[in-house]
Amino acid sequence: MKNLLRPAIVLFIGLTLITGGIYPLLTTAIGKTLFSRQTEGTLIEKDGKVIGSVLIGQHFTEPKYFWGRPSATSPYPNNATASSGSNQGPLNPALVDAVKHRISALQQADPGNGLPVPIDLVTASASGLDPEISPAAARYQINRVARARNLPPARIGELVIQHTEGRQLAVLGEPRVNVLKLNLALDTLH
Repeated sequence: MKNLLRPAIVLFIGLTLITGGIYPLLTTAIGKTLFSRQTEGTLIEKDGKVIGSVLIGQHFTEPKYFWGRPSATSPYPNNATASSGSNQGPLNPALVDAVKHRISALQQADPGNGLPVPIDLVTASASGLDPEISPAAARYQINRVARARNLPPARIGELVIQHTEGRQLAVLGEPRVNVLKLNLALDTLH
């Protein structure tokens, strides 16, 4: 028994040191050295104050701002400590009601908008924290934002184009617009 117990204990201690100490310290050091901005949360500062992160959606409700995807986190929208999806399937009546309510709210905020409502403006992402919307979702909101800011829609459309990011490595994902970055750019317009 002694011959079996000693190697097991040594292996347990060795693996604990490697996986619980050495590996986390090594990956943290590499991350902080090569990817310091990302390991700090990719934070955005304005006037020396942190106002958000590129990686976590923000809750905008004013008509003069672009709105992001609905958040499934509760009780507060875009709460990173409560990241999760709603886990409602497409046939769930609660999801159907929530989508109908969101479509109605979008149409009330911009009654003259005849464009189809993009799906990402009425459904939450899997994490409930999505910081980006599709270019179609941004285009859907251009007239409302332009009216609220008393600016030509073409100028707001240019800003959307400037802030549209392409696919990663030219093949991964879909084109997208970071809502926080776009809204910060809006605030710089005169």
